[in-house]
Amino acid sequence: MPAIVTHRNKIVNNLQLAVLGRVHPSERYSSSVSASNPRIVVLGSVNMDLITRTPSLPDPGETVLGTSFTTSPGGKGSNQAIAAAKAGVMVSFIGAVGDDEFGDTLRRTLSDAGVDDRALRTAAGSSGIAAITVDDHAENSIVVVPGANERVRDLTDDDLAAISDADILLCQLEIPLATVVTAFEHARSRGVVTMLNPSPVQDLPDALVAATDVLVVNEAEETRLGNRVNEVTHVITTLGARGARYRGSESFEVSAPRVDAVDTTGAGDAFAGALAASWFDGPRKAVEWACVAGSFAATRPGASTSSGTREDIDALRDAAAG
Repeated sequence: MPAIVTHRNKIVNNLQLAVLGRVHPSERYSSSVSASNPRIVVLGSVNMDLITRTPSLPDPGETVLGTSFTTSPGGKGSNQAIAAAKAGVMVSFIGAVGDDEFGDTLRRTLSDAGVDDRALRTAAGSSGIAAITVDDHAENSIVVVPGANERVRDLTDDDLAAISDADILLCQLEIPLATVVTAFEHARSRGVVTMLNPSPVQDLPDALVAATDVLVVNEAEETRLGNRVNEVTHVITTLGARGARYRGSESFEVSAPRVDAVDTTGAGDAFAGALAASWFDGPRKAVEWACVAGSFAATRPGASTSSGTREDIDALRDAAAG
């Protein structure tokens, strides 16, 4: 059995950063940031979400009338980075936006949330977009056009250095798979905890599975991956409104707080970001807190805009317990 990954000594000292005049902007999201907070690097996608609301999702070949249309920054990588930053930890983002009208907005959204965007490159062409349809029951369907995300094919020396300095590397699969493999192998060689949310789900190469410490999947993704999930030390399966299941150093299931869901689009990404932010508290506490974060996100519209601060998440946890 591989060693259990719970904590490492590569924790960023905020006091040292303050002395150097480089206190990270994520500190404004929490009154309790301490020197023990991990540094997270998120390598992934950033999209503009094009959101249509309709009473019911259309069946194949069916046309339905929508009730509203909005745009909102998203992308699984960006959403998870913002969720982690709002939870009060230090987050850097590696990815790409286009040189179109969406690019500046997407970059500003990350920066405003307290995410270090210095490794976010601008590529020629369009930014990634996600066409999202949400029904009156808060269920959704999503089609992603990668755009600039497809051009995240090479990691620079600065990218690799940022990963080396991290405590956790969090990735998804909305950028080229080969880039994720390279990043995970590099992270593993430097003792960095690797956390993979394999969405959109696809066949995973042996090298990626071997370099993954923590796998975060939903039930459909778990079924699609089959026995491959058993090759990873820690597996967390999200169960929607029911909560989440953990299999690793022990096995357990955690319930999610009951909420009046408005939009579930960002719930899974809020879960992943919160899980990364709290991972060094131990799997049980991390999964419990991530479930609360996912439930909170479901009470608000949008993706990156729906995740809560540490105070928001703690308040919902306390209300559910009381």
